[in-house]
Amino acid sequence: MVQTISRRMFLVLGGCALVTPSISLSVEVPSLLDHILLGCSDLGRGIEFVEGGTGAHAAFGGVHPGAGTQNALLSLGDQRYLEIIALDPAQPEADDLRRLKTLSEPRLVGWAAHVADIQALAKRLAQSGVATVGPTPGSRKRPDGRVLRWSVLSLKDDGQGLLPFFIEWSADSLHPSSDSPKGCSLVRFEATTPDPDALSIKAEFLGLDLRVAHGDKPQLRATVAGPKGQLNLSS
Repeated sequence: MVQTISRRMFLVLGGCALVTPSISLSVEVPSLLDHILLGCSDLGRGIEFVEGGTGAHAAFGGVHPGAGTQNALLSLGDQRYLEIIALDPAQPEADDLRRLKTLSEPRLVGWAAHVADIQALAKRLAQSGVATVGPTPGSRKRPDGRVLRWSVLSLKDDGQGLLPFFIEWSADSLHPSSDSPKGCSLVRFEATTPDPDALSIKAEFLGLDLRVAHGDKPQLRATVAGPKGQLNLSS
């Protein structure tokens, strides 16, 4: 039955730009990975943490109006970046983000996969009976005054935080990887879970070549290489 569901999912999603022709589990980083989010209780300390491990200094990216957060960015190569995210003290604290304040050390809190047509993806997921939230528009004003715009689509069941949300960048927005500080790369990204088969099926359903391994608990793991060394991150 599981295999039948997986096959049906591919048929429903056929033609969507998100779905790749084949899934290769030998990849170290998902091909559609857009960015990884490193949550921290204080943005400055998060920047120092990443610089201490990689030798690269992330640049302040701006704030998310109405969302209660601010970030700093580091390019991880073409169309990939690291987002260090923390609460913005100038904005009210959102209930669902207060956990950032309680983090004793920076931890992965999610990841995003890029998609060419988020409306088409939302429609196809709805047709397959998958519950989602969005597409929801977002924006951020950069320090230079430029405004970046995007749309996101989130899964109501994200596999205990192991599956991504999907993002489509506005055509007039510069992708953050293009002008964030460079010199780092994402050399490995994976999810661990007590039930790797179930998560792998969900990932295949979404066209994601996500490396999944067995672990005692659901966890995201990433390795970022920089000028002065490698930094291992986990959720």
